[in-house]
This record gives sequence, C-alpha cells and structure tokens, in this order.
Amino acid sequence: MWRDLLAIEFSSIRKEGLSVQIANAIRTAIIDGHLVVEERLPSEAELSERFEVSRSTVREALKRLAAQNLIRSERGSSGGAFVNRITHDEAQESLVTTLRLMIGMNNIAFEEAIESRFTLESACLGLAANRRSDDDLADLRAELQRQRSGSISDEDFCASDVAFHSIIGRSTGNPLLAFQMAGAVEAMQPLMNMLVYRLRDRQRIADLHAAIADALEAKDADAAWQHLEALASYTRELADQRRAPRLNGPKVGNGAAPEPASV
Repeated sequence: MWRDLLAIEFSSIRKEGLSVQIANAIRTAIIDGHLVVEERLPSEAELSERFEVSRSTVREALKRLAAQNLIRSERGSSGGAFVNRITHDEAQESLVTTLRLMIGMNNIAFEEAIESRFTLESACLGLAANRRSDDDLADLRAELQRQRSGSISDEDFCASDVAFHSIIGRSTGNPLLAFQMAGAVEAMQPLMNMLVYRLRDRQRIADLHAAIADALEAKDADAAWQHLEALASYTRELADQRRAPRLNGPKVGNGAAPEPASV
C-alpha cells in the first residue's frame, strides 16, 4: 500500500483547485504505469493525510477520475477505489469525441482533415491486402451492396461509408491500427460527408469502394492504394467545388475574399 502512495506525486499540490490537482496526480501515476490495472488505490483517509486535504476534497478528485473511467469503486470489506481497465469502446468513444471537437471548433482545416484521414488509411492498405480474411471481404461487399441501394438515405450512406473504411482498418489484423482507423474515420468522415453530400456522386464513390475491395481481394496493395488516392482526389475536388462559391462571391470587410472554409 505504501508503494502505491509513493507512486503518486504529493509535493506539487497547491492550495487552489485541489481536487483537480489531486486527480491529475493520480491520473499521471496511472498513465505512467506506477499504478497498474486492477490495483487498489490508497483509502480516502490515507490520501487525505498524504495530500493534507479534507476527505471531501479527495472524494471529489476520485469522482473526477471515475468520470474519466480511470478508476471504479467497489463496496464491501475488500472494496475501495481500483484502477480500471478501459475497454476498446470507451477508448474509441473518447478518441472520436476529441477529434470531433478539434475539427468542429475549426482548429483543423478541411484539407488537413482529408490529408490525415487518407494518409492513415494508405498506411493500412499493405497489411490489409496481405491479412484480410474472407469475413472482412464479405463485410466490405455487404457495405457496397448497401451503398448501391437506390433507396439508401444520406445518413445511412454516410454510416456505410464509415463502416467500409473501418473494416479496412480491421483487415490489417493490428488492433492499434484498427482502433486508430476506426476512430479517425468515425470522427472525420461524417463531417466531411455532411459538407459535400449535396455534391457527391454516390455511384462514383461506390465504384471506387468496389475497386478497393477488388484490389484487397486480389492482395494487390498497389492497386488498392491507387484507388484510394482516386477517392482522396475526388474528396478534395468536392471540397474545392464547395469552396468555390465563397471564394468567388461578394467581397467582405476590407475587400478581401472570405477565408477558405474549415471543417
């Protein structure tokens, strides 16, 4: 137990925002691996004594950590606060939320979002071509069938688009790549689709998706990359079409044209 206490940085705690600082100190100990998954944290009384704060302040800090899914509380004689094991779904939800906030708050330009999203997928294609399973191919074909349906809504087409590219990430057989790819596509693709859905040609997109799936089935990474690059170019083309009316529209302010749109 005292080893657990020594793993937490106590000396840097100031007297303002104490619960936040305590939560950050424990969070750092968890992230750095000093407090491991399923390890029991010191009691509220012990933390209160070492941090020289009230138990209510410690309790508030633990609530903050629980809200971040970093710890969980268990009742009973053997209970207490334990370092939590974050699930894949929880981690991905956090990643998607963070990326959407960054993009949605205009901290990332549309062009940069496109570049990062397709660069990541390009890095997946070599592994996906070599490791894709029959189930992966079947799932890609199922999404293609959905996309070619004349009655599919824009929302459902977008969802199928996200699923198609997430399957490519899964096809790498690398859980970290699959996680990053699914998170990036889920965060960025709906926003990109929302901006260009009025301009896009669904049939053209489905054809490019089909070409990528065919290349992966043939284990031809180069062909898959070429078709993905064509899809990236088409996405940029749509973005340029969307921006054109703004750039060519009335002058504003000091006579300068409006800035190119960000996501």
